[in-house]
Amino acid sequence: MIAASLVLVLLAGCAAPVRVQRADPKTVHRELTRSVLTGPEMSIQTHNVLHRYGMLEQWKNDPVGVLTALHTEIAGGNGDPDVVFALAELSFFHAGRTKQPSYYLASAVYAWAFLFPVRREYVPHRFDPRVRLASDLYNLGVTNGLEIDNGKQVAITAGTYPLPFGELVIDFDEAQLRWGDRKLANFAPAAELKVTGLAERYRRTGLGAPLAAGTVPLDPEREPDEFIAKGTRVPVTALLRIPEPRKQIASGTVHAKLDLYDAQATETVQIGERIVPLEVEPTAALAYMLTEQRAWDVEISGFFGGAIPGVEQKARLRAVQPYRRGRIPVVFVHGTASSAARWADMVNDLSNDPLIREHFQFWYFTYDTGNPILFTADALRQLLIDAVARLDPAGTDPALQDMVVIGHSQGGLLTKTTAIDSGQKFYYFKTPFADLKMSDENRAFFQRVLFLKPLPFVKRVVFISTPHRGSYIAGNWLAHQVARFIKLPGRVVNSVGELVKGNPELATFRAPTAVDNMTPTNPFVKALAEMSVAPGIASNSIVSVAGDGPVEGGDDGVVEYSSAHRTDVESEFIVRSPHSCQSNPATIGEVRRILLLHLAEYQERVAPPPPEAVGAAAS
Repeated sequence: MIAASLVLVLLAGCAAPVRVQRADPKTVHRELTRSVLTGPEMSIQTHNVLHRYGMLEQWKNDPVGVLTALHTEIAGGNGDPDVVFALAELSFFHAGRTKQPSYYLASAVYAWAFLFPVRREYVPHRFDPRVRLASDLYNLGVTNGLEIDNGKQVAITAGTYPLPFGELVIDFDEAQLRWGDRKLANFAPAAELKVTGLAERYRRTGLGAPLAAGTVPLDPEREPDEFIAKGTRVPVTALLRIPEPRKQIASGTVHAKLDLYDAQATETVQIGERIVPLEVEPTAALAYMLTEQRAWDVEISGFFGGAIPGVEQKARLRAVQPYRRGRIPVVFVHGTASSAARWADMVNDLSNDPLIREHFQFWYFTYDTGNPILFTADALRQLLIDAVARLDPAGTDPALQDMVVIGHSQGGLLTKTTAIDSGQKFYYFKTPFADLKMSDENRAFFQRVLFLKPLPFVKRVVFISTPHRGSYIAGNWLAHQVARFIKLPGRVVNSVGELVKGNPELATFRAPTAVDNMTPTNPFVKALAEMSVAPGIASNSIVSVAGDGPVEGGDDGVVEYSSAHRTDVESEFIVRSPHSCQSNPATIGEVRRILLLHLAEYQERVAPPPPEAVGAAAS
């Protein structure tokens, strides 16, 4: 028995202490890519550093002692990049446990030192997995280290902040806060926001703390240009530049420069000899803005207009970024009982296409959707005319003269009014217009409303789910009963009242609502359906048809295919969807195709003539 036991002991002593076994690839990947950002464990690389220094057990009981010891190594001249990276991750680890901002800032400082060492031999290889992890530690370290208001905001300002080994002195030029005629303020961290309600989330990975910035008037005594929507949130990136980081870490006082970048204008920065992309969270900034604005809350009230006290809205043309010369405006026009927020998925997707982001800018037209369509069309047209004149008074920006207008549902009818010569087709009275008795002001108003010319700067219109021949929903009895509660604007009521009073033969005339205008038998929609867009203006149509039945006899729940279908457009695209199809990936894909086509044609139009053509013209 004793002999047998001895044999077992000897066999156990000879057993191999190192073994391998096949594991699921996901298990191995999780083990190799774990970090403080994915769970409660440090990365393999930092684990190795602690093991090398015999500090694994000490880390459990004395993390501050470990951090101090490793920092002393670096401050004393040890240039080992492995130790610098370990300090970045362990500082972030300890900050998460203690909630001490100084350790978050230390993590950012160490991460920068790892990513941008002065000595070339310490520069990490671009395929080193620690490069991405160090970038994330830096980004989150800056965000959390500078947080204020219980993490709701980030302090973008100069100041001195404590570090575990000294202090961080931040310099910031407040001129960087200027954004058009407004000032950036109230910087909300964007990387840690959970976004719901948008189909896709975009994050452009890089370096810097991604933020959603609010805006305030540059001059508190003067209201800024109304072109920028109130409540706009701007995706910006804060970058903390730390020159000669190893040297400064050793000194105990780290001087850094805080730079702020508008992510819609700047995508990369130069750090030393390297071009580095900025980290941007455009989807989170968009969702943050939509949450604050609560745009959906006014959709139904916007249909009834002044019938609900305090909700009558002035038609407005808005943007969420300043006008940028050289970028083609795309104007979105929403439909009935809707709002600009319904374009959110489309804008989120399109603005994250690099080519579209570089060459287009997005504007939004909002209005009370129960108003007469020609009245609203006049507001749209005048706002566009005023915007072009104000933004480019000399007419030197060719992109501003190549506008695209995109409308959904009723918005498609409004869109069409920017691109037609209506002649006398909207004038239904027997009495000649010149013979009607009215004030000069009213005559000018009705002249604009009833006799339309194409806007010279609109070069393409896109119709989405548009009731060109009316909507069968608008034509039913219930819709007209609901429309009785619409309160029309005072401008319409007073103008029509004066017209009727001065011209007894018009005694039975009343101003129509949008529901009236979209009823298939209404003279307005019948006249508009007969018109094609003016020569020189391109048009495209996206028609929604619900279900999988035959397209020709189908509808989308609001508009029949036969009403939305047109033969005089460049293209017709069918999307299988209910009426509100703006968020449908197929709709967005077709709009992307149309915009890229428009861009190619625009670039061909504005391209300088070839040298031989110039020479031939001169001769």
